[in-house]
Amino acid sequence: MTDARLELIRCGKVLGDKRLSFGTSGNLSARLDEKRILITTSGSANGHLGEDDFAVIDYEGKFLGGGKPSSEKMLHVEYYKIRPDFNYIIHVHSPYLSAFASARQALDEPVMAENVYYFGKIPLAEYAMPSSDELVSCCAKYFKDYDVVLMANHGVVVGDNTLKGAYLKLEMAEGYAQTVLNTKILGGAVLLTPAQVRQIERLKNGT
Repeated sequence: MTDARLELIRCGKVLGDKRLSFGTSGNLSARLDEKRILITTSGSANGHLGEDDFAVIDYEGKFLGGGKPSSEKMLHVEYYKIRPDFNYIIHVHSPYLSAFASARQALDEPVMAENVYYFGKIPLAEYAMPSSDELVSCCAKYFKDYDVVLMANHGVVVGDNTLKGAYLKLEMAEGYAQTVLNTKILGGAVLLTPAQVRQIERLKNGT
């Protein structure tokens, strides 16, 4: 547990330094084992985490120890249940991804080859009250097939097997959102053709 806590503290600081997480918004978690999840506490700041800013819960969201768990705990629980390959989850309100979420626009057009390769698409979950069961249900529709999910008028949630992997996905997705926004300023992106998308997908699949 100590190693996971220290990993999340270091990641939180990077998120703050990179301006991907602000104030007391967002939350981080780690799968400790098949019975326990480590999650940041309610009101904690990702960029300024200390060793006491964590709680332990089970896969029903039941409190097992530490401080008061984040109110978004069931979002993390559901993602872990659906994706046994995930060991870490990052939820933040990073500026560019949150802008698309707030405009209720998915990042689902083939603007850049790299993002077709890494994400395919970044879908948008319907709006629901933060911390609600409805929000979990809206997001869960996408958890099986997507590693990065936008939440309408809210933010983004990202998962991966490693914390570094989750962070890098977030960083790439945020950069992608910024690029797409910049193309709109320039009159709109020239999209990759279906044939070009298929070429990228074949490259990804090694075919």
